[in-house]
Amino acid sequence: MSRSDSSGGTVLLAFLAGAVTGAAVALLFAPAAGEETRQFLSDKARESRDRALQAAREGRETLKRQKEQVTSAIERGRDAYVKARAGEETV
Repeated sequence: MSRSDSSGGTVLLAFLAGAVTGAAVALLFAPAAGEETRQFLSDKARESRDRALQAAREGRETLKRQKEQVTSAIERGRDAYVKARAGEETV
């Protein structure tokens, strides 16, 4: 895995943390009734959970694809090695 892949996740995590912090500050300074605030928090928590689940699902799919690619590359390399060895033995 390259450094750019991991830094992209770090940037995304920092962005999400900033968004959550901004929302919390906005709630503290915005006048709203208690029931409205609780409903807003509930809605945002549900949305955040859904986004986190989606991101986890996409992450699992990406890892699965990468694992399949690495496995395939290893198998092709092994096959090429065996063929090369077989060619050397016949010479």
